[in-house]
Amino acid sequence: MTLLALRALGLGDLLVAVPALRGLSAAFPGHRRLLALPGWLHPLAELIGGWDELVAVAGLDEPLPAGLPDIDVAVNLHGRGPSSSALLDQAHPRRRIGHAQPGWPGPAWVPPLPERQRWCRLLAWHGVAADAADIALARPSAPAPEVGAVLVHPGAAYGAKRWPLPRFADVVAAHREHGHRVLITGGAQDRDLADQLAALAGIPASDVLAGRTGLPELAALVAAARLVISGDTGIAHLAFAYRTPSVTLFGPADPRQWGPPAGGPHLLLGGRQRRGDPFATDPDPALLAVTVPQVLRASGVLGVLPSTPDWRRTRLEMASDGAPAECAVPARIPK
Repeated sequence: MTLLALRALGLGDLLVAVPALRGLSAAFPGHRRLLALPGWLHPLAELIGGWDELVAVAGLDEPLPAGLPDIDVAVNLHGRGPSSSALLDQAHPRRRIGHAQPGWPGPAWVPPLPERQRWCRLLAWHGVAADAADIALARPSAPAPEVGAVLVHPGAAYGAKRWPLPRFADVVAAHREHGHRVLITGGAQDRDLADQLAALAGIPASDVLAGRTGLPELAALVAAARLVISGDTGIAHLAFAYRTPSVTLFGPADPRQWGPPAGGPHLLLGGRQRRGDPFATDPDPALLAVTVPQVLRASGVLGVLPSTPDWRRTRLEMASDGAPAECAVPARIPK
């Protein structure tokens, strides 16, 4: 018997599905468990555990790979359909686990749910238990390129989630002034952005790791980091998974939906006025409302900067403006 689950999305989307994936793998121990997702995510999916085989899919526009075994159970963890369900229907499964739609029994899709809870709720309707707080990943076998660094990640897939580079540069400078090693992370597509940030912050090119680490190395780097500062993107979810202290800057996305579960050393910053378009080319107003001093104060709350830093009366206080930001603290911060 074979189970096939579909999650053909990005890094953060995969990591919010970890609790559901764990629940599925535990509920079907006698099945050959196949997880369909983009090939570039396979090294990270191996850190979830519990899956017998990873199947490469590029998205929903191409058919399922040839040669799949007969599928006893198909699980739609991709979305509510119909395109994702139609893709799984190509395998002619005998049982379908997904949200309610023609041919697929299940619960109705409820939009404003935390993403981890959404997929655990789906499985519960189908009689599969899953714990929404079960997000931890195994540590990769690859050694961390650096231990104890402050990681600053300026990139995001769309401009709506990109905080202005000059503000990131002031944050980098403040941490360096306090003796921290700061590394700039990102994918190959972020290299130009990371180089610009390095030039603004006055740090050497050797401290730019964007495009120079694979997913296992990035995961190891996050697991060994002192702090991760980023927008609402995949590296933030890695920090959540490894309980690495993090400051995440939210713009169009609702932090109540995409933030970490309670219990970790994580702070979320974002303004109250949200345009909500994640595909816009310019930063969301909620993101622009976050100021440099607020990010540095969050670093202080997490114990990375002094709790009463002397930067309050420096140029950093003047570096950015905007409406006051709200700070959501979904976790108990260690004293």
